Amino acid sequence: MSIHKTRIMYIERKAEGLNGLARIGRVTFSKTGRTIEYRGQKFQKSKSGYKWNHFEVGTGDEYWISGPRKDGQDRLYPQSTRPIEIDDDIRDEYWTKIRGVPDRNKDQPK
Repeated sequence: MSIHKTRIMYIERKAEGLNGLARIGRVTFSKTGRTIEYRGQKFQKSKSGYKWNHFEVGTGDEYWISGPRKDGQDRLYPQSTRPIEIDDDIRDEYWTKIRGVPDRNKDQPK
């Protein structure tokens, strides 16, 4: 039995355009690191994406997946006003360890 690496990541769907729905949550990496699993979806790294770096294996939809930034400017196009949802199970860890602001209202989207 092998243990797969997990990490909190920023996940933005690019299928409908440049500023898609976005979340911050814990993903699981495959042994090779080329596949990421999140909420039952599998994403593979792409070598040829323009404004996206992964695609969802089942649908082919394009995603931007990266490590979350300390300054919170995770979107590829930060001028978007769409909120970024944070999964409840990682909310405290995100605000404390990544953003460094443990007193932030943890019930609100980013």
